[in-house]
Amino acid sequence: MCGIIGYSGPLEAGKLLLNGLAGLEYRGYDSAGIAYFDGESRIQVVKKVGKVAALRECAAKLGDVSHCGIGHTRWATHGGVTQENAHPHRFGRITLIHNGIIENYHQLTVEYGLEGKLVSQTDTEVAAGVLDALYSQCGGDPMAALKAFAARLKGSYGFCILFEDHPGEIYALRNVSPLVAAYTPSGALIASDLTALISYTREYFVVPEQHIVRLTPYKVRLYDMDGNKVAPEMMEVSWNMDAAMKNGFPHFMLKEIHEQPEALKNTILPRLAKGLPDFADDGIPDRLFADCGRVHIIACGTAMHAGMVARVLMEPLLRIPVAVSIASEFRYEQPLVDAQTLVIVISQSGETIDTLAAMRLAQSLGSPALAVVNVKGSTIARESDYVLYTHAGPEIAVASTKAYSVQLAALYMIGCRMAIVRGKLDQSGAKAFMGDLLDAVPAMEAMIQKKDQVRNLVTHLINAPDAFFIGRGLDYAFSLEGALKLKEISYIHSEAYAAGELKHGTIALISDRVPVIAIATQDKIFAKTVSNVREVRARGAFVILLAKESARVEEDIADIQIRIPDLADQFTVFPIAAVLQLIAYYASVGKNLDVDQPRNLAKSVTVE
Repeated sequence: MCGIIGYSGPLEAGKLLLNGLAGLEYRGYDSAGIAYFDGESRIQVVKKVGKVAALRECAAKLGDVSHCGIGHTRWATHGGVTQENAHPHRFGRITLIHNGIIENYHQLTVEYGLEGKLVSQTDTEVAAGVLDALYSQCGGDPMAALKAFAARLKGSYGFCILFEDHPGEIYALRNVSPLVAAYTPSGALIASDLTALISYTREYFVVPEQHIVRLTPYKVRLYDMDGNKVAPEMMEVSWNMDAAMKNGFPHFMLKEIHEQPEALKNTILPRLAKGLPDFADDGIPDRLFADCGRVHIIACGTAMHAGMVARVLMEPLLRIPVAVSIASEFRYEQPLVDAQTLVIVISQSGETIDTLAAMRLAQSLGSPALAVVNVKGSTIARESDYVLYTHAGPEIAVASTKAYSVQLAALYMIGCRMAIVRGKLDQSGAKAFMGDLLDAVPAMEAMIQKKDQVRNLVTHLINAPDAFFIGRGLDYAFSLEGALKLKEISYIHSEAYAAGELKHGTIALISDRVPVIAIATQDKIFAKTVSNVREVRARGAFVILLAKESARVEEDIADIQIRIPDLADQFTVFPIAAVLQLIAYYASVGKNLDVDQPRNLAKSVTVE
């Protein structure tokens, strides 16, 4: 959730921190703040409710020059959106910022006698109070204090810490919540996300859990909890700064919609060998697919919807059971997975806390875990048994677009490879499958180019309080993602229903001019879906029909028809995804909302 950045070096820290926070703002934008050592080595704190722009205006009035500081943009968990609850938090000789949740904060409040001494309602200020007490107990030794601190905490955290009597130094501590660090000619940097580092370096390392980082103007050092120096595993960013910029687009979301065809090629083409999917370079053996008796897909949000599509694709193709679970539910169940279950976990960031916990649970029950992840070196990627990296590049908009498309592509390739290994597809059939997958790329591009047509049709949606998406089979799986996108960024109450379930209650919600987006791209059940469209149309619904070019229906079946290129049924998700994303995007734009940073949401969900 929250965005974190720290810097020590020759550059002007305030400017660097503010620019870094602007790049991290998609992680949280309830409030923002910075803390820095001023010219007299005293710590100054500036924080403001609202977005980074408000903080920048406030900080500009101070005029201080600093070379070491930390910054934070908040997504509120403990305590409301107030200036007091904004980070950084200061207690005694400690000033810190935090991403995560300290589960035992109340116990610590009592144990360390902090009642009546706290200014905020946050678990983070409690953590600052505890660390200040431990720092005194440890004789002013930061390393010893941090070791004792970590032993007292329960929960998830990524901390960046300034000790009052150690000017120019930043200490960091991590458990679950992500941190990446780098030393560059411009100084030492640490952040919750690569987007804050990419302007200064392409080389970085992921801070391992239960490790301490010490940043000085001249070095970044990594230690284990016993104070031993550890050589970090250096990694290299595979994308450039342009990928994290709008590049002329009004919003990141629209840019990322346009980037989908290229991202799909980047994910698919390097894994094709003689027209067949090949995961040898990914280190994923065929025995993984041959030995399993069932597949269980685990994910959250949009990634879970990609899993729903994969289930409908894989189960009839492989003729083995395929289940999909919401990670936050799976982790608290007694799931029926074992060594014969291939668990596929999907996460754009590779840091989604519920997905990570669910994967760990599945592994503890003997299941091998195959992760589909976008971010190299992320926790899920490192802890999974096998990892298939998608190549979407950075996705800045909170609402996922290109990450969804490449997740689908990866899952389709996994399904195809499994079918080959298990004898469900011969080489010619598999080549035809992959040919159809590649054909979906220009089909998606064609629908993106029709964005003006989509923009013109959403006028009716803008003022609607409700909207419904209907479809059958794969089309229903697509509908789930369409409804999510619309509600995420336009705040229109939108729901997806299996079209065949209309008469079991849902049709009671259909009234005059209520928007219904009907997806009908599956040839075998097209007529059934059309019958359902007639039912809602008869009750006054405003119908937007999404169908193939070749589909034959009366003109008056819908108020608006959007036609996608003719593709095999299994592959229509790609052009349909583009249309649904554009519908949501233009509905949000039409309502003058913040497309990239919708209210109450954050890009990476690293807290429960």
